[in-house]
Amino acid sequence: MKKDRILWADDEIDLLRPYILFLEEKGYEVVTATNGKDAVELCQKESFDIIFLDENMPGLSGLETLGLIKDIDANVPLVMITKSEEENIMNMAIGRKIADYLTKPVNPSQILLTLKKNIHQKEIVTEHTTSTYQSQFGRIGMQINDSLTYEDWVEVYKKLVYWELELAETDNGMDEMLQMQKTDANNTFTKFIRKNYEDWFAHPDKRPLISPDLFKTKVFPLLDNGEKVFFIVVDNFRYDQWKVIRELLSEFYQFNEEELYCSILPTATQYARNSIFSGLLPLQIQQMFPDLWVEEEDEEGKNMNEKDLLQTMFTRYRKNYTFSYHKINDSNSCERLIDQLPRIDNNQLNVCVLNFIDMLSHARTESKMMRELANDANAYRSLTLSWFKHSPTYELFKAIAQRGYKVVFTTDHGTIQVNNAIKVIGDRNTNVNLRYKVGKNLSYNKKEVFEILQPAKVGLPSPNVSSAYIFANNDSFFAYPNNYNHYVSYYKSTFQHGGISLEEMLLPLVVMQPK
Repeated sequence: MKKDRILWADDEIDLLRPYILFLEEKGYEVVTATNGKDAVELCQKESFDIIFLDENMPGLSGLETLGLIKDIDANVPLVMITKSEEENIMNMAIGRKIADYLTKPVNPSQILLTLKKNIHQKEIVTEHTTSTYQSQFGRIGMQINDSLTYEDWVEVYKKLVYWELELAETDNGMDEMLQMQKTDANNTFTKFIRKNYEDWFAHPDKRPLISPDLFKTKVFPLLDNGEKVFFIVVDNFRYDQWKVIRELLSEFYQFNEEELYCSILPTATQYARNSIFSGLLPLQIQQMFPDLWVEEEDEEGKNMNEKDLLQTMFTRYRKNYTFSYHKINDSNSCERLIDQLPRIDNNQLNVCVLNFIDMLSHARTESKMMRELANDANAYRSLTLSWFKHSPTYELFKAIAQRGYKVVFTTDHGTIQVNNAIKVIGDRNTNVNLRYKVGKNLSYNKKEVFEILQPAKVGLPSPNVSSAYIFANNDSFFAYPNNYNHYVSYYKSTFQHGGISLEEMLLPLVVMQPK
């Protein structure tokens, strides 16, 4: 087995012999130098896993040596060791991206800790994370089987996302084990929805927070209290994606409230997002404002009337708030909104819909290159983070915080990577969504879907008297028998929404206060 190699440069290296013997007994190979020039020459000829540099050496100083070694190998961890506690030396060393900074006299345990942090951290973290998840696996499984309430499912999903993010950072071989547990959770969650979903609408006081409740419970109280509010909806955004951008937002915001609410079915923009902006269920929108409801077969955009729906809700609740509405589809429109912030500053409420994630999801379906870039959930999260860091969206959140707005941040639905095709037959008027179907002549295996034969009971409109809705569960998607194999191969492993899964239905809802 190859030994990890240490280069230690110190003009008093003979006094460090006990440390060197200690490290050699621990299995390290230690190469020494008594000055910066020799250390640089050694780095030109050999490679090292970590380098210790004394700051105060004759000739080249530790900082000068550090700079020259960085030119040779920018990635090798460099640890500065010094008698000086001067702040400017610390700042210069840190500014040059040293791995660690130790003040003499050092002890063996400090040296060993530095080695573990900089050479062995990945395998130590992997081992710890893997063993901890393995010990939690059975407990989470029991929690999945014992989840009887919506609150129970929120806790299960939070734990699964936590472990998904933790395991994604390590090379642990736990992917299959975690995926099995997520599949089990989604299958059991589907049973929970089958059993309880209709009752939520018969007994609204006993249901969880759902799409039409967001403004009434989260936005109106802030406005009534005199707060200036930005309501931001990121279309098609999952809880795990929220977790990876949260750290970036924490630079500008503190998080007053973080919870998961439940999207209505279908988990699709036409239904869920219109429900958010109207404060109504889809059937109520169709009945009360037929000119603002877009039917499945209509070719116009399904989310064209959000501003008008929002106005109807204000009128219904007798709220006279001044507000603006903005839909962001690209970088230019985001930059324009940033420029407009001074002009809309007097509004009590500003609403913004960010469509990038939904566009990314659709692009991944249609583009082979995008499929390669986002081939699994981890890569999909990585693309989300990259977009957020490098697009004007990050600057938008920063600018909003600087203007003192409270932000209510949420999404309309999530998405799930589908793999299991289910055959369904429908007439030419059946909608095209892969995760739900609505029609009057649907043919399917009842055991494979969640069916709603009386849509009005759950607040859904019926295109025809005999229309029914069916929903795909877990990672399934609907495919027609005609040209079945081509259809399945094209859509398998794409990210879709509209059906029942933890990823699609349990959604982040966060109230943020600027720092």
